[in-house]
This record gives sequence, C-alpha cells and structure tokens, in this order.
Amino acid sequence: VQFVESGGGLVQPGGSLRLSCVASGFTFSNYHMSWYRQAPGKERELVAAIRSTGSIINYADSVKGRFTISRDNAQNTVYLQMNSLKPEDTAVYYCNQYGFLRAWGQGAHVTVSS
Repeated sequence: VQFVESGGGLVQPGGSLRLSCVASGFTFSNYHMSWYRQAPGKERELVAAIRSTGSIINYADSVKGRFTISRDNAQNTVYLQMNSLKPEDTAVYYCNQYGFLRAWGQGAHVTVSS
C-alpha cells in the first residue's frame, strides 16, 4: 500500500490550494478515504473523510465550509480543495484509508503565510 501526496506549497492567507493523493496497492474503489494533517508541534488530526461511493463522511469543524474532499476512483486519486486558507492551516497533509490506517506517505507541505 502506498500513498503519494502532491500539490502543497506556500500560499498567502485567503488563497487556495488543491492537494492530490494517488493510492496504490489496494482496490481503491472499495475503501473510504481520508485526509489528515499535522501542524508543527501538534498531533496528527483528521481533516476530512469520504466514502468509497463519493459521499462525504465528515469534515473537521475547523475546515467546514472552506475545504472540499473528493475522489476519482478511475484514477485511484483523492483530492482536497482548500479555499480561504488561514495561517493555522499550515501543516503537512496526508491521505490514508479511513477507519483502517496504513503506513503514511511523505505528505504534502502546506504553508499559509504573508
């Protein structure tokens, strides 16, 4: 099982980024997926989760209305569209299965700063 995240970078407050995660080593379309993040000095936290069918499981309260999780089962890819970014969104973002965590990928570094 492998997850490869991409799309991170430096963005100003109020800006947007779209993260992608390509998964391999399992039947992607059979599994719920999720995005987590880990800010410096803090524990990893769940940001958003999506069912195998594409319906939303949940969002963290801190990102509701700003972030959107989606997936493309044909491409084995899960996305995280992040809008109205805030400095407190600065973190390394990881994708993983939801409810049964696998080994973590390298993550996508997101820095929100002016």
